[in-house]
Amino acid sequence: MEVQPGREAVVRVPVATLWAAPEAVRPVDRPALGETPDVATWIAGMDRDQQVGDCVLTQLLLGERVLVTEVRADGWAQVVALGQPAAKLAVRGYPGWLPTAQLTAAAEPGPPGTPLVVDALHTALHAAPGSPPALTGVVLGTRLAPAGRPADGWRPVLAPGHAEPLWAPEGDLVPLPAERPEAKEVLALAERLRGLIYIWGGLSTDGIDCSGLVHLAWRRHGLTLPRDADDQAEATTPLALGEERPGDLYFFARPGRRIHHVGIVSSEPQGEVRRMLHACYVKRRVVEERLPPDREATLVGVHRI
Repeated sequence: MEVQPGREAVVRVPVATLWAAPEAVRPVDRPALGETPDVATWIAGMDRDQQVGDCVLTQLLLGERVLVTEVRADGWAQVVALGQPAAKLAVRGYPGWLPTAQLTAAAEPGPPGTPLVVDALHTALHAAPGSPPALTGVVLGTRLAPAGRPADGWRPVLAPGHAEPLWAPEGDLVPLPAERPEAKEVLALAERLRGLIYIWGGLSTDGIDCSGLVHLAWRRHGLTLPRDADDQAEATTPLALGEERPGDLYFFARPGRRIHHVGIVSSEPQGEVRRMLHACYVKRRVVEERLPPDREATLVGVHRI
């Protein structure tokens, strides 16, 4: 079945980038646009200015569901990302554009079973255990449906766009948690991403932004948060400054402006000293650090999930 307006579809590539408009893409974005996007090469080819181009809105992972609202003859589809709440933009999810070839029509749900989630930073799916990869670059937080019992250290899973099950290294997958995680578990997951490059709109272990780090860390543990920092603030519970604990969130805004940055509290405050783990726009990396003076000056709240 073709991808059609008014119907749901799913992402058939490991990481699909959602764009503000087809006309907004730049020559440097070419590796991210094909039927088999190479996100790592795309990111490696950008300079510091291109890493923060606002033509990128967010990213979608393999199997993520979208509502298709328009399909253009030039190979682009307008969609709403149903798993990424964005209250200020659209009721059902994050709207934007991506190449139609990176989608496939949504199939009927598979057999019941506990969903699996990728826990490795990257993994590959194979046509058979030990065979050459059929799909590379599958990233942490990707949800996959089980397709049978493990065999010799491999696990069969269903992958959009593939008629037969593919096989993943069993150690790269874990059951999607059924219970709400503790904040310290989510922080420990986020800490594994230290050093990851900052990409505006990034939502993968190839590159990520501040709210993407928060969204992905909780998504890996089965909880869906909004995609953007200001929406994340609306969806969480404010605390009095000084009550924060590791795993809570710091939010930042300039006077008279909406929230523009979020970080994960990484340790209990010691007097006036506060620390956080965040995807840093200035350093272009995920870092853990004491709040510098400019962050202290724009700290507007601490919240708990």
